[in-house]
Amino acid sequence: MSALDAFALLRPWWFLAIPVVALLALRAAWRAAPLGDWARAVDPALMAHLARTGAVLGGRRQANRAAALAAGLIALALTGPAVERADGRTFRNLDETVLVVDLSRSVTEGGNLQGVRQAAAAVAEAAGTRAVALVVYAGDAYLAASPTTDRDSLGTTLFALDADTVPDRGSHPERGLALARRTLAEASVVAADVVLISDGDGIGEAATREARAIAEHGWRLQALFVPADKPLPPNVPKPDRTALDALARAGGGTTADIDTPGPVLDAVGAGLSQHLAAGGYGVLAYADLGRWLLLLAALPALVLFRRSA
Repeated sequence: MSALDAFALLRPWWFLAIPVVALLALRAAWRAAPLGDWARAVDPALMAHLARTGAVLGGRRQANRAAALAAGLIALALTGPAVERADGRTFRNLDETVLVVDLSRSVTEGGNLQGVRQAAAAVAEAAGTRAVALVVYAGDAYLAASPTTDRDSLGTTLFALDADTVPDRGSHPERGLALARRTLAEASVVAADVVLISDGDGIGEAATREARAIAEHGWRLQALFVPADKPLPPNVPKPDRTALDALARAGGGTTADIDTPGPVLDAVGAGLSQHLAAGGYGVLAYADLGRWLLLLAALPALVLFRRSA
């Protein structure tokens, strides 16, 4: 891991304030005269006489520069420059992954079931040391494996999945997503990826509501598409990649094929600190250095209070 991987900006949108401060400082420097706007408001002859008699003292441009420097440092502090906490891994129990695997007939009989198992195992490996749970669904949904860091046990369960694992006929991805959401909520998980492995069959408004509910918790819904690998049984719906794409977008995630799962694996494999920060809990993983920049900004601000003799 490079040094930059441990550095982050918790509130990067405050960077927009820095060019604004620079423009205001340039404008002030361009317009400012030694006496400010008084030179334009007072008759030139009278101003010259006052200057000769010592009735007026020339101003200083340093105040503008000091104000601009203080404002710039404050804006930089508000961006939240931060470094990763050394004890960040103690929060790994707050970051989990839930695999939601479609075992309806369109996948088990028309899709590549072996590819589904391998893709699910790849996601589990990408999750690193984080706990992974397994939900399977067809006509109903079941928790096949509680959140675990035992990859050997999870792998055994994954490669035992077949067409008879879920006895209920049909395809109801909303039930699988709802069970995944409840599993995360019961464990009070802060950051999570829910990875749906499906051919897109059965996706409707109910599934979309579940995807949005997952996103509202600060979690993300990723999706891996299972294309038809062999002729589908009669009356079995065709794979629907478009519906799966739309569902992943509603859940704030991305979609990839089970044969090329790279984008989803990268999202799941992102560091713990990145996951916590994306969920609004960056303070758990990063130490905010902005407060020290605020103290630094106080130094040029002191110049603004200096009085001439």
